[in-house]
Amino acid sequence: MKIMIIGATGMAGSAITAQALAQGHMVTAIGRSAEKLATLTPNAHLTTVAKDAFTLTRADLTAVDVVVDAMATPPAKAYLHVDLATKLVAMLRDTTAPRLVFILGAGSLKTGADQHLFVNDIAADPANTAFVSIPQSQLKELTFLRTVDNVNWVGISPAADFHAGPAVPVHLGTDDLYVNDQGISATNTGTMAVAVLNEVTQPAHHQTRFTVANQ
Repeated sequence: MKIMIIGATGMAGSAITAQALAQGHMVTAIGRSAEKLATLTPNAHLTTVAKDAFTLTRADLTAVDVVVDAMATPPAKAYLHVDLATKLVAMLRDTTAPRLVFILGAGSLKTGADQHLFVNDIAADPANTAFVSIPQSQLKELTFLRTVDNVNWVGISPAADFHAGPAVPVHLGTDDLYVNDQGISATNTGTMAVAVLNEVTQPAHHQTRFTVANQ
């Protein structure tokens, strides 16, 4: 398959890029920094493109089978998550290809007996003030995506602690924050990458969000 990965040098994007290449897919890695793109492991199936994702055209998107939006932003520009999602959707209205895969946050997941949004817990801790705008914007991104019924999209959220690490056995869920038997709610980037490629090659979700966590 031909897969475009936006934010290919980021924490999630680099793991997804590596997994896609390991499976033999043709990958177009999009990143703002040519220097960071140059750090990706060379591969005959890898094409790197240094450009702002907001300059991508419809022709760029329709040249591939799947577009993975793994863009990361600084907290001050967290609104770009929503802006990029709306741009990608707008260019692909009334189409079935390429498929759009959005890496979302854990803040939009439900938790507790009252099923409140996890982003409320994040916001309640003063230690998170500096970055809470990111999960808040990713919640807005998902809220927008849920209105989209004429584009082929899927969203994927990690658990509470999303960090770099190898693939481990995975738990798949829907809208609830997963906590394992040890009281840990975590997703390794390797676990996420495997789940993304499984969904890309064997689609099981359509116009919905699911969650991926370490068991």
